[in-house]
Amino acid sequence: MQADIFCRVVDNYGDIGVCWRLARRLAHGRGWDVRLWVDDLASFARIQPGVAPGLPRQQLAGIDIVHWSDSPDPALAARDVVIEAFACDPPEAFLDSMRQAHPAWINLEYLSAESWVESCHGLPSQRPDGLVKHFFFPGFTRATGGLLREPGLSAERDALQASAQDQEAFLRSLGVPQDLLLRRRDGARAVSLFCYPTAPVSALAEALAADPRPSLLLAPEGVAPGLEAACAAPGAPSVARLPFVAQPDFDRLLWCCDLNFVRGEDSFVRAAWAARPLVWQIYPQDENVHLEKLEAWLARYPAPETAQTLIRAWNLPETGASAAALSAALTPAAWGDWAAAARAWDASQAALPDLAENLADFCADLAKKR
Repeated sequence: MQADIFCRVVDNYGDIGVCWRLARRLAHGRGWDVRLWVDDLASFARIQPGVAPGLPRQQLAGIDIVHWSDSPDPALAARDVVIEAFACDPPEAFLDSMRQAHPAWINLEYLSAESWVESCHGLPSQRPDGLVKHFFFPGFTRATGGLLREPGLSAERDALQASAQDQEAFLRSLGVPQDLLLRRRDGARAVSLFCYPTAPVSALAEALAADPRPSLLLAPEGVAPGLEAACAAPGAPSVARLPFVAQPDFDRLLWCCDLNFVRGEDSFVRAAWAARPLVWQIYPQDENVHLEKLEAWLARYPAPETAQTLIRAWNLPETGASAAALSAALTPAAWGDWAAAARAWDASQAALPDLAENLADFCADLAKKR
């Protein structure tokens, strides 16, 4: 198969994060010839070393990367499959070539646990110009498209989580100071923090400071800019700032941590594969529609009520309730239940087919019907 994937960067890194993982899975797992169109190469370069933001076209990891501009190269015409990520709409000039080639056209939708997704997954939409677009929904059941997951991911994760020495060497390579690594060796809880500006980070610092077990907060540069000030009080958690890293190293960071605060879609799924407790800050939407999506996932996530209360509080404006919720979720009994639930959630989702495999099979079936 020859495929075009279109990506508009809206949420800084989540959109391109999903598209880059998908492009690699289709190219390396199914042998597809993939062309990835991206409108924001600067954001792409922060999560993938080797991407040159100033080039109109480049090759990386066997994938053709095109800077999606207002005037695309007319020679780059549609091929077998066109995947538009999150309803980003290919440019009109490209649509003209699609009307000639009639490719399998996929709208890769946002991830959702809502029940209606199952009935809409795979449905076609006939356009007046003769083109047909199919809706493909990632999800958490066999009636959806599934989640992106690379072969061998669990084995690689388990090997790293079984080796304290390898974890320490990896964190050191990211620039975590030796004194903080020694604190972790002595039993400090490692917590990763990747959040939106609305996250109640002061409440997080307050709760971790009150916890009998000391904590080490690992946060990317530029995220939660008020974190250091919130952690300035005596007994507050230590903070280590990390550079943005390539996706495989981001996975390893999540595997090294005891608790992961993540945002958006891509990092949320990767935190689930870490098989460790996670707190999800869902992408905010008008009229709090995102909170309905959050509740749909919580109805499936087997974590104890203390963890669910914390996740709800983390998605609300800064309040003291967040600190109380985190303190309750970190008590030994609640923490043990949450850790067990995280392992169970990983195992249940890993038993389902991978999104890239499902999508490739879906496109192959469409091709047979053309």
